[in-house]
Amino acid sequence: MATAVPAERDAVARAFPGPATEVPLPGTGAGPAAATVHRLPAGCDLIAAGVGPALAAARTATALTAAALRGRPYALVVCTGIAGGFAPEAPVGSLVVADEITAADLGAETAEGFVAVTDLGFGTVTHRPPEALVRGVARATGARTGTVLTVSTVTGTAARAAALRARHPRARAEAMEGFGVAEAAAAHGTPVLELRAVSNPVGPRDRAAWRIGEALRALTDGFGKLAPVLESWRPA
Repeated sequence: MATAVPAERDAVARAFPGPATEVPLPGTGAGPAAATVHRLPAGCDLIAAGVGPALAAARTATALTAAALRGRPYALVVCTGIAGGFAPEAPVGSLVVADEITAADLGAETAEGFVAVTDLGFGTVTHRPPEALVRGVARATGARTGTVLTVSTVTGTAARAAALRARHPRARAEAMEGFGVAEAAAAHGTPVLELRAVSNPVGPRDRAAWRIGEALRALTDGFGKLAPVLESWRPA
């Protein structure tokens, strides 16, 4: 499981009883740049992969490669943490599970508007988690289902929020790591899931409206309900 920052990682870990074992993640250096894998008694590994799609992709790929070299490849990668939610579908404190993980700003700005990289003839902008797993997560946790957007620049105006909704009418949340994590998982042929807890509405940047503590508690509660789903799920 990959979060952006340690506070999110720790919120997820609280849903799994017992102490975690800390293992250095190979190739991430030393000191502040180093990353560690938190190995939970439930058999899950947790990493705080960093903020943004590039660093999240790099560290997730490193963790996937290390697991494969140990002869114990991961069966599933979960990207999780807090996120902005698109009102009214995803209010503060709610959970969102992605049925599409989409890079919202990967492309080109033109005189006619934004053009996705796929329309330029390159790559992909969307990864789709396993449908049965998404349904199981939604049933177990009460999470809203829809597109979770990955952005490199967090939305801070009503105009940009409206533009994103116009391009992605099924968007429920935006965060900064999901697409990068999904790209790393896809490179290893591993299914991916994204589950987010909403800490603030997408739109004008109003720090007084952020409810980070509430969102982190929702994340812990969600993973407490999610554990049996993850333990029983098997790739098709």
